[in-house]
Amino acid sequence: MPFFLRARKLDFSSGGQPWVVVLQEDEARSFGIVMGDLLEIRWKNNRATVIAYYTRSKVRPGQIGFFKEIWKYRKVRHDEPVSLRVLSRPPSIEAIRKKLLGEELSYQEMRSIISDIVHHKLGKVETTYFVASSFVKEFSDNELYFMTKAMAETGETLKFPGKVIADKHSVGGVAGNRTTMVVVPIVASLGVVIPKTSSRAITSPAGTADTMEVLANVSIPLDQVQQIIKKINCCLIWGGSFRLAPADDYIIRVQHSLRLEPLDKMVVSIMAKKIAMGVTHLVVDLPYGTNVKVPTRERAISVKTHFEYLAKRFGIKIEVVLTETSEPVGRGIGPALEARDVLRVLQQKDYRPSDLQKKSVRLAAKLLELAGKAKPGKGHMMAVEALSSGKAWKKMQEIITAQGGNPDVDSEDLTMAAMRSRCYAPYNGKVLEVDDEMIDQVARILGAPHEKLAGIYINKHVNQRIRKGERLYTLYAQSQDRIDLALEALRKRRIFKIVRVTAKESIAG
Repeated sequence: MPFFLRARKLDFSSGGQPWVVVLQEDEARSFGIVMGDLLEIRWKNNRATVIAYYTRSKVRPGQIGFFKEIWKYRKVRHDEPVSLRVLSRPPSIEAIRKKLLGEELSYQEMRSIISDIVHHKLGKVETTYFVASSFVKEFSDNELYFMTKAMAETGETLKFPGKVIADKHSVGGVAGNRTTMVVVPIVASLGVVIPKTSSRAITSPAGTADTMEVLANVSIPLDQVQQIIKKINCCLIWGGSFRLAPADDYIIRVQHSLRLEPLDKMVVSIMAKKIAMGVTHLVVDLPYGTNVKVPTRERAISVKTHFEYLAKRFGIKIEVVLTETSEPVGRGIGPALEARDVLRVLQQKDYRPSDLQKKSVRLAAKLLELAGKAKPGKGHMMAVEALSSGKAWKKMQEIITAQGGNPDVDSEDLTMAAMRSRCYAPYNGKVLEVDDEMIDQVARILGAPHEKLAGIYINKHVNQRIRKGERLYTLYAQSQDRIDLALEALRKRRIFKIVRVTAKESIAG
């Protein structure tokens, strides 16, 4: 049964075939018309086949907007009644429907979905159905490959000089863990090309891009990135500066609103960006534990298998490093505090966080060996020497300079302007557990990641003995009001789980 609307002539052109009409979005949805539908429209003795698009402002309810091509070649009067009916659904809609019914998608079908997401032909509702479809039946290995390929190909792809383009990536979910900002200058100082793009925080107190932004500009156009790589063979920038696998950004928003992050799509998201960047050698940091994204070793092994499968299909050499994690890495949580930890390691300060240094060296060693820069078993020695000799810090200074920052920055300069509130141990004891989720929550209450100075500095780790009155952590913020809000949250839920011990036991420990 056809619908009837009144014609409105619009001064827009689609550039030729196919012909395009626009309908008011809410009304189109009520008719069951989705963006990209093929419609037949009739008026008087005229008939045309067109593609439907949505608008919220160009036409009112009860109207259908004709692009120039239609009224230029066919006689259309303003307000003339027009009938319309749906001839067919766009391939992407049919593909989503097919996946919801539990069937496997071909590359062409997957490509139609990803392409229509990128070009805004699928709305949030349709994209949500696509995200949810893997819960009906998990994506097969082939489908994961197809999705990765389509994501990479529907955005910008980069080409850097050299046969080896290295990268290190962490799947995230661990507070602190700013190893990338240590690994990149270590590896680059030894002659390996490593153009590193990173994300901003979505639900955490800081992403690598947020932390690097404390030191230098991270929003850099592509032509400038190419010049930086040519000059110093590395960078530390925000991936959102250009369109790498852009469909991923839209899918992430849907997943975030649904409070979902399917692990297979996480792997696809990461690998699509690596392929778009032309990466040839990749080390993946895959932490697992009760408070992080990947909860168990079994799930971690499954994720590792997906990474290795996709890497093999795309010809990327990969090593996935599994690490059981029960607490933050480093001591600072929040952009400026995490940047301070990174600089303390690179500048080899006496009070640098040893866990951040050890993990960074381990990952850098893996990447140096994978890239053929170090012989098996020799990468660790090379990474340690790059840190202790100052070569890694010099390379970080080059990165900061190239990205418009101050290369003479000292780690202790970064948090000088922050307001602080310290928390002390109420009794002698031993730290049994650190609540990563609560650390993230409090750091965000304090203003992280948008307020760079906000966050928490952790003074104690799991299994450490503490004496009454010793400092447990320090809150940092840009206003007292933020600190007061964080203290209110901490009255309801604590960061540390501490078991009491006697003063004698504490001293002995």
